[in-house]
Amino acid sequence: MNDQPDNPPDELGKWEIQVRKGGLGLAVLATLWPERLYGLEILRRLDSQAGMAIPEGTIYPLLSRMKAEGLVDSEWVEADAGHPRKYYQLTEPGRRRVRDMARSWRAFAQGLERLLAPMEGDLA
Repeated sequence: MNDQPDNPPDELGKWEIQVRKGGLGLAVLATLWPERLYGLEILRRLDSQAGMAIPEGTIYPLLSRMKAEGLVDSEWVEADAGHPRKYYQLTEPGRRRVRDMARSWRAFAQGLERLLAPMEGDLA
């Protein structure tokens, strides 16, 4: 019998937030792999393709840090309608970094999947 109380729902939420924070840098860099995008496009792709609803107040400081590290470049582009947009694209060091991060993430995820495999029937 398990003497430990179940984790309250807010503890699971806190854990999920930490997992997402840990993968956010990789997710942003991976989103930029195929093409340059402006900030709102990055947010939309993260949400639609990875289920990561990220606030604007989180993504722009992250992009600024990535630019300072030389992982992304940015440029302002005049839009046909409306205001100019700041587009971000990977630099060569950014491409190397996202490859390295992806390899590390996959190795971590594969190990975790092996540990979770015995639980497969109980997760439904």
